[in-house]
Amino acid sequence: MTPLLKKYAWAIVGVGILGFLDAAWLTVAHYLKVPIPCGVVQGCDIVTTSAYSEIAGVPVALLGALYYLAIVVMAIIALEKHSSKILRLVSYFTWSGLLASAYFVFIQLFILKAICLWCMGSALTSTTLFVLGLFVIKLANGEQSPVAGL
Repeated sequence: MTPLLKKYAWAIVGVGILGFLDAAWLTVAHYLKVPIPCGVVQGCDIVTTSAYSEIAGVPVALLGALYYLAIVVMAIIALEKHSSKILRLVSYFTWSGLLASAYFVFIQLFILKAICLWCMGSALTSTTLFVLGLFVIKLANGEQSPVAGL
């Protein structure tokens, strides 16, 4: 694994931890049934208590926390084993987070017409992981860094 791929792997770990903390907070709030502070916008409770907040009785936030945890663990394994192959696998896995986030952002904006800042934070972290994953795939395939200076 090249030094540049290691930097991307550490970035994936960091962003993944942020996503995990966000999704874990939403999961805890779901199970404790506590109101979620939403800051400048109103809608967190509408989003997090809607019919779309669970899949077969499992909170979407818990699925998100598991997704982020898997990303972090796999990226750490890639770092420990110095494996660009495992890191590339992690990168392909980020597509699932991007697609799930796109779906849930669509639900918020066009069906529920409410925005949950915490949920949008998760969408931002999953999108960031996806972009980092694109860089990793490009580098792992022997191409130059898409970002100058990295």
